[in-house]
Amino acid sequence: MLVLVAPGQGAQTPGFLTPWLELPGAADRVAAWSDAIGLDLVHYGTQADADEIRDTSVAQPLLVAAGLLSASALGDIKPGAVAGHSVGEITAAVFAGVLDDAAALPLVRTRGLAMADAAAVTETGMSALLGGDPEVSVAHLERLGLTPANVNGAGQIVAAGTLEQLAALNEDKPEGVRKIVALKVAGAFHTHHMAPAVDALAKAAEAFAPADPKITYVSNKDGRTVATGDEVVSRLVGQVANPVRWDLCMETFKELGATAVLEVCPGGTLTGLAKRALPGVKTLALKTPDDLDAARELIAEHSA
Repeated sequence: MLVLVAPGQGAQTPGFLTPWLELPGAADRVAAWSDAIGLDLVHYGTQADADEIRDTSVAQPLLVAAGLLSASALGDIKPGAVAGHSVGEITAAVFAGVLDDAAALPLVRTRGLAMADAAAVTETGMSALLGGDPEVSVAHLERLGLTPANVNGAGQIVAAGTLEQLAALNEDKPEGVRKIVALKVAGAFHTHHMAPAVDALAKAAEAFAPADPKITYVSNKDGRTVATGDEVVSRLVGQVANPVRWDLCMETFKELGATAVLEVCPGGTLTGLAKRALPGVKTLALKTPDDLDAARELIAEHSA
């Protein structure tokens, strides 16, 4: 059984969209999305530097556009389940048939702008903790006033909070944590710092009439499958101020009988987690169009 997944913010790198725009019709499609949301996705995906695409209001639409573009290059595929990490849940909602492109791109544009505004109130950030016992690390973070914003499984937790709190974490690591890595994001996402963005996203979501998922949709709120489009959108809205439980998503993939995980562009983060947490499950990340043939082979082997 194939699971199709979409990465979240921090996966972007300068120029990562360039080779994808060489595919037939791709540049025109991305240009149309750019016009629709008032953001030059072509420029940001090809010419912008790391600081420019670190901007939350840019990174989020860029990631959703890249995920949709790379998945469409695979043709009509029917995974057994879909899921997304953080903003990748909007991409996954399109895969599941809950939203279409015309709804997803404006929604993620609103999300990115609202979260950027919320992040501007206080200087905040996120850092990944590698290694250690999750229970020990979570308790340690809470003592420092930090939020375990992403519990990713495979020995990785992402802490979020003020820059002062993150600096204190660097000086006082939880027992067993071997390394702390600052993430390329511009705020403490999935924490109370993002509460103002929830209202803005809720208002934007009122304009859409979501369909019920046609493919099993796994929510990163709690790893549960969601049966209705209204519930998917409700979770998308609340998610910006609540932790991502990717560890529980991977447990659900296992329970569903996953035999392969395919990550859309800019892939690598989620397949890396799957390799450690789901032994025996094949993984493949779409980084460039050169990966498409291998992805099609994986799809043929593991799709129902």
